[in-house]
Amino acid sequence: MTTSTRGASKAPAVLVLEDGRIFRGRAYGAVGETFGEAVFSTGMTGYQETLTDPSYHRQVVVMTAPHVGNTGVNDEDPESGRIWVSGYVVRDPARVSSNWRARRSLDEELERQGVVGISGIDTRALTRHLRERGAMRVGIFSGEAWNGVRDEALLAKVQEQPQMKGANLSAEVATKEAYVVPAIGTKKFTVAAVDLGIKGMTPHRMAERGIEVHVLPATATAEDIYAVNPDGVFFSNGPGDPATADGPVAVMQAVLERKTPLFGICFGNQILGRALGFGTYKLKYGHRGINQPVQDRTTGKVEVTAHNHGFAVDAPLDKVSDTPFGRAEVSHVCLNDQVVEGLQLLDQPAFSVQYHPEAAAGPHDAAYLFDRFVTLMEAERA
Repeated sequence: MTTSTRGASKAPAVLVLEDGRIFRGRAYGAVGETFGEAVFSTGMTGYQETLTDPSYHRQVVVMTAPHVGNTGVNDEDPESGRIWVSGYVVRDPARVSSNWRARRSLDEELERQGVVGISGIDTRALTRHLRERGAMRVGIFSGEAWNGVRDEALLAKVQEQPQMKGANLSAEVATKEAYVVPAIGTKKFTVAAVDLGIKGMTPHRMAERGIEVHVLPATATAEDIYAVNPDGVFFSNGPGDPATADGPVAVMQAVLERKTPLFGICFGNQILGRALGFGTYKLKYGHRGINQPVQDRTTGKVEVTAHNHGFAVDAPLDKVSDTPFGRAEVSHVCLNDQVVEGLQLLDQPAFSVQYHPEAAAGPHDAAYLFDRFVTLMEAERA
């Protein structure tokens, strides 16, 4: 990504998809060029949490909601220390931000962090294109990166970029040094959390339940995990292709061998799938947004949930599977397309979900999953 931050609100901009489809609009945020995988998010709110979610690393996010930015940017809601999306696409950016917590406008924040975006394009047409053709590589160009450059040359630049399939990205976004999130109130448990792109609200949700969380780098070994004497182990969300995550898969298998209570979300769900012997595959355009319906098959309850994943676990929906670690079944399923949204082992304390139960942003329907993790640790201690 190359950026300049001068004249962002006035400069013409162009969005070029790898199949040659072009959209023309105005620069939004920083001026320059950026590349990534074009994906769309269906959330009408929560854009600040989306932008700062490390799972969006190397992705250009298209907002399906037409009006974005009206609540500005505050200093309380970021899920990490920076914006991770590689580009941002909106139809109608707010001219004025209005919220008592707002410290600056969204376009000012994008400009401040050097995030190249585009506004004023038909995001509905772009979303329909991605739904029909699938997520694909994209470039956004404005300023000197666009001025006088032929469309064919811009398309060639886009087609030179790496695919998301086969990308190993978790170590690029994870913490480099271990740190501790202390329990709120009385400490009840210790959890080792492997950071594959963790969101800040996730350890906070555990801390609210009396858990001291030791957040470890993506490269943590089983020895690193058990050095903190954990009551449970957590594997976080994160970006990239789970087929490349051989290291975390081996570490999770070591945890499963010791039958330590285990909980994974998003990328962690895919890691559990691989650890149990299931495959993973790339979805055509993925699930992204805070309004995705999922059924908990263990209770029959339907939840509205927050998603951000372009890959999924290939596990049978209609039977219990035998794995090296005992029987496993699909515990949650997306009601839109029957994609696997959760796994659980029946013979030891391990489960995972594909979505984001920390509700940042999003509904709180899935908060019970943190309580389920606590219940597993309580049972193991008993």
